[in-house]
Amino acid sequence: MNRRQIGSEKEALACQYLEDKGYRIVATNYRCRTAEIDIVAYDGDALVFVEVKYRKTAACGESSYAVDLKKIRNISRCARYYIYKEGVWPDTPMRFDVVAIDGERVLHVENAFEAV
Repeated sequence: MNRRQIGSEKEALACQYLEDKGYRIVATNYRCRTAEIDIVAYDGDALVFVEVKYRKTAACGESSYAVDLKKIRNISRCARYYIYKEGVWPDTPMRFDVVAIDGERVLHVENAFEAV
Protein backbone atom coordinates (compact mmCIF):
# COMPACT_ATOMS: atom_id res chain seq x y z
CA MET A 1 0.00 0.00 0.00
CA ASN A 2 1.13 3.54 -0.63
CA ARG A 3 1.13 6.32 1.99
CA ARG A 4 -2.23 7.75 0.90
CA GLN A 5 -3.92 4.34 1.13
CA ILE A 6 -2.44 3.74 4.57
CA GLY A 7 -3.55 7.22 5.66
CA SER A 8 -7.08 6.59 4.43
CA GLU A 9 -7.18 3.25 6.24
CA LYS A 10 -6.01 4.80 9.53
CA GLU A 11 -8.45 7.72 9.19
CA ALA A 12 -11.28 5.21 8.71
CA LEU A 13 -10.07 3.39 11.84
CA ALA A 14 -10.09 6.71 13.74
CA CYS A 15 -13.63 7.47 12.50
CA GLN A 16 -14.84 4.08 13.71
CA TYR A 17 -13.10 4.58 17.04
CA LEU A 18 -14.77 7.98 17.52
CA GLU A 19 -18.19 6.70 16.42
CA ASP A 20 -17.87 3.88 18.95
CA LYS A 21 -17.32 6.58 21.59
CA GLY A 22 -20.54 8.33 20.48
CA TYR A 23 -19.13 10.99 18.18
CA ARG A 24 -21.11 11.98 15.09
CA ILE A 25 -18.83 12.39 12.06
CA VAL A 26 -19.89 15.27 9.79
CA ALA A 27 -16.88 15.54 7.45
CA THR A 28 -13.65 13.78 6.59
CA ASN A 29 -10.67 15.20 4.74
CA TYR A 30 -12.12 18.72 4.86
CA ARG A 31 -9.88 20.89 2.72
CA CYS A 32 -9.30 24.58 2.49
CA ARG A 33 -6.66 26.33 0.45
CA THR A 34 -3.75 25.79 2.84
CA ALA A 35 -4.64 22.78 4.96
CA GLU A 36 -6.83 19.78 5.64
CA ILE A 37 -8.72 18.62 8.69
CA ASP A 38 -8.86 14.84 8.86
CA ILE A 39 -12.15 14.55 10.74
CA VAL A 40 -14.85 17.01 11.76
CA ALA A 41 -17.27 15.58 14.30
CA TYR A 42 -19.68 16.41 17.09
CA ASP A 43 -19.16 15.11 20.60
CA GLY A 44 -22.54 16.00 22.06
CA ASP A 45 -22.89 19.72 21.38
CA ALA A 46 -19.15 20.30 20.91
CA LEU A 47 -17.72 20.65 17.42
CA VAL A 48 -14.45 18.72 17.30
CA PHE A 49 -11.67 19.06 14.73
CA VAL A 50 -9.57 15.90 14.76
CA GLU A 51 -6.06 15.36 13.46
CA VAL A 52 -5.13 11.72 12.85
CA LYS A 53 -1.48 10.73 13.15
CA TYR A 54 -0.05 7.29 12.43
CA ARG A 55 3.32 5.69 12.97
CA LYS A 56 4.06 2.09 12.09
CA THR A 57 6.62 1.94 14.91
CA ALA A 58 7.82 4.30 17.62
CA ALA A 59 11.34 4.38 16.13
CA CYS A 60 10.83 8.01 15.03
CA GLY A 61 8.85 8.96 18.12
CA GLU A 62 5.22 8.55 19.03
CA SER A 63 2.67 9.85 16.54
CA SER A 64 1.04 12.14 19.10
CA TYR A 65 4.20 14.28 19.04
CA ALA A 66 3.97 14.84 15.27
CA VAL A 67 1.53 17.75 15.58
CA ASP A 68 3.87 20.73 15.54
CA LEU A 69 3.18 24.47 15.65
CA LYS A 70 3.04 24.78 11.85
CA LYS A 71 0.44 21.99 11.69
CA ILE A 72 -1.56 23.59 14.51
CA ARG A 73 -1.59 26.92 12.66
CA ASN A 74 -2.78 25.26 9.45
CA ILE A 75 -5.50 23.26 11.21
CA SER A 76 -6.65 26.38 13.08
CA ARG A 77 -6.88 28.35 9.84
CA CYS A 78 -8.84 25.56 8.16
CA ALA A 79 -11.16 25.28 11.19
CA ARG A 80 -11.94 29.01 10.99
CA TYR A 81 -12.76 28.54 7.31
CA TYR A 82 -15.03 25.58 8.13
CA ILE A 83 -16.84 27.59 10.81
CA TYR A 84 -17.39 30.46 8.37
CA LYS A 85 -18.45 28.33 5.37
CA GLU A 86 -20.76 26.04 7.36
CA GLY A 87 -22.35 28.85 9.37
CA VAL A 88 -21.47 27.37 12.77
CA TRP A 89 -23.00 29.40 15.60
CA PRO A 90 -20.40 31.48 17.47
CA ASP A 91 -21.45 30.07 20.85
CA THR A 92 -20.90 26.45 19.75
CA PRO A 93 -18.27 24.81 22.00
CA MET A 94 -15.28 23.68 19.93
CA ARG A 95 -12.05 21.84 20.50
CA PHE A 96 -9.12 20.23 18.73
CA ASP A 97 -8.39 16.53 19.33
CA VAL A 98 -5.67 14.19 18.11
CA VAL A 99 -6.13 10.50 17.42
CA ALA A 100 -2.66 8.97 17.52
CA ILE A 101 -2.22 5.49 16.10
CA ASP A 102 1.06 3.75 16.90
CA GLY A 103 1.07 0.32 15.32
CA GLU A 104 -2.19 -1.16 16.61
CA ARG A 105 -2.50 1.14 19.67
CA VAL A 106 -5.02 3.99 19.43
CA LEU A 107 -4.68 7.00 21.73
CA HIS A 108 -7.34 9.72 21.73
CA VAL A 109 -6.16 13.05 23.14
CA GLU A 110 -9.12 15.35 23.75
CA ASN A 111 -8.47 19.10 23.67
CA ALA A 112 -4.92 18.38 22.48
CA PHE A 113 -4.20 21.98 21.51
CA GLU A 114 -5.70 25.46 21.31
CA ALA A 115 -6.28 27.35 18.09
CA VAL A 116 -3.63 29.86 17.13
